[in-house]
Amino acid sequence: MNVIITGATGMVGKGVLLECLDHETVEKVLVIGRNPLDISHPKLDELIHYDFSDFSTVKAQLAGYDACFLCMGISSVGMKENDFKKVTYDYTLSLARELFPLNPEMTITYVSGEGTDSSEKGRVMWARVKGKTENDLIKLGFKQAFMFRPGLIIPLRGIKSRTKAYQFVYDYFMWLVRLFKAVAPTAVVDTTQLGKAMINCTLYGYNAVIIKPKDIIQLAEK
Repeated sequence: MNVIITGATGMVGKGVLLECLDHETVEKVLVIGRNPLDISHPKLDELIHYDFSDFSTVKAQLAGYDACFLCMGISSVGMKENDFKKVTYDYTLSLARELFPLNPEMTITYVSGEGTDSSEKGRVMWARVKGKTENDLIKLGFKQAFMFRPGLIIPLRGIKSRTKAYQFVYDYFMWLVRLFKAVAPTAVVDTTQLGKAMINCTLYGYNAVIIKPKDIIQLAEK
């Protein structure tokens, strides 16, 4: 299959990218981003695109894909709701709405987070915005749509988080994260499991749209 990935310079997106490049069923990977990657691979194509509010100018390059893994995201810490919504909702839906007419049989997966608010009415800003993003992606009508809600994520394969606060935790408190996983093994996933789970839900489907940590672990083992 041919896949598109956004957010491949981030921790989750890079983890998904590495698994796609390794997977025998993935023949082509198109990464869409503002900055070039530090990876070269025969399967990999890069589309450098600066205006994520408008993908109409590059739609000729978006046809012929079987899956899109929407991994782009930012921390909401210190952000106003309109600014967070622009990156989280507007940019994501801008691409998805361009992709649907070109690839209606596509599977899309979107990485939101544990605690996302499907009602869109809660008090937590980021959870409302991501809930609306999930809901509107599902409504678009793609063949399959899966909303990934990981909790704690362990980065593998040398991957670093671009969020300084998160990387600080990984650098100095990974022992605590691993202890938590030992106590609650289905509450923590790693970047390899996320990548494999996205590939497998595209290939085999799944009996739920909202994909929680336990589901991610099960999907990764298929």
